[in-house]
Amino acid sequence: MNKIVKSVFLASILFSHQALALTLSEARQQGRVGETLSGYVAPIKQDKETLALVKSINEARAENYQKLADSNNISANQVAELAGQKLVARAQPGEYVRGINGQWMKK
Repeated sequence: MNKIVKSVFLASILFSHQALALTLSEARQQGRVGETLSGYVAPIKQDKETLALVKSINEARAENYQKLADSNNISANQVAELAGQKLVARAQPGEYVRGINGQWMKK
């Protein structure tokens, strides 16, 4: 499982630096998106640029979660949940995370 978590973080870092008008890092810092326990980012702001970024990031994460799941004989949901726990825990101060109650919290 530790190998899976490391792979997920490596993939997340790669996707945060895609050549998009808005990067994941910028969106996090600006309070436009937040990490969730599901392993996916969710929009806080509902503008077109933010929604496009969220869609792109989540599609890439889903592909990677599936690849990791296939190679480790577990479900993609299990991989996503493991990643979500780590991503929420590692969110930087000032960034938003969605708690188990579904509410956004600023770290």
